[in-house]
Amino acid sequence: MSAQAYHLAGEFYELVARRQAASSGPPLQAALAGTDPAAGPVLEIGAGTGAVTEVIARTLPDTGIVATEPAHTMRAVLTARVAADERLRERVLVTDEDAAALTVRLETAPPGAGFCAAVLFGVVGHLDRPDRIRLWRALQRVLPVGAPVAVELMGVARPRHIPPVRLLREQIGDQVYEWWSAGEPAGPAAMRFDTTWRVLAGTRVVREVAESYLWHTLSVSDLVAETGWSGEPRSGPDGTEIAVLHPVPSS
Repeated sequence: MSAQAYHLAGEFYELVARRQAASSGPPLQAALAGTDPAAGPVLEIGAGTGAVTEVIARTLPDTGIVATEPAHTMRAVLTARVAADERLRERVLVTDEDAAALTVRLETAPPGAGFCAAVLFGVVGHLDRPDRIRLWRALQRVLPVGAPVAVELMGVARPRHIPPVRLLREQIGDQVYEWWSAGEPAGPAAMRFDTTWRVLAGTRVVREVAESYLWHTLSVSDLVAETGWSGEPRSGPDGTEIAVLHPVPSS
């Protein structure tokens, strides 16, 4: 999904982000535990509205965070969240970089401009293989050997048919917000997702925002093979699985 697509649905994303932080937060906290802040801040690529940023900040209370988010609707919420919390204001740098722009910056980063860990939630599947390879190589330059790189897998390791399903229903004021999603294989290692947000007043649909995007499916073993790094899965209490990769010495 492009940043433009998130511009359309970004106003609703906080409803999803709270649930994402609750399910993926515990394995992320376990992955980051023991990270050495002396190596630099945490790099969060695709920070969204900042719910996961808060998880990182609680887990590593003495570490800075660079939070990148290209979609302005979500970045507005992220910036407001950081500005409203004095503990975050002192530690979180928000940028508007997408993955491509960030990769270029990391490729030309001066010596010593490193990070202690990287977090990529809801991001990697939006990148094709060449862009991912370039990003992994750029991260190799700025991360210590063995540093955690936490990657959210989105529960889709292989293409499969997913019939339309309502993923969320919440009431705000007199309106109900629903999030629907469906998916179909789009090749041997990709899926096409169609998602729809509906805002209802009673049974009347007040607004509807639909979007479609390609997601490249990846498993932990796929990422280990692609990066050449070590890695393992970590699961939360509800079974949500993330990949935790660790850069190895350059050959």
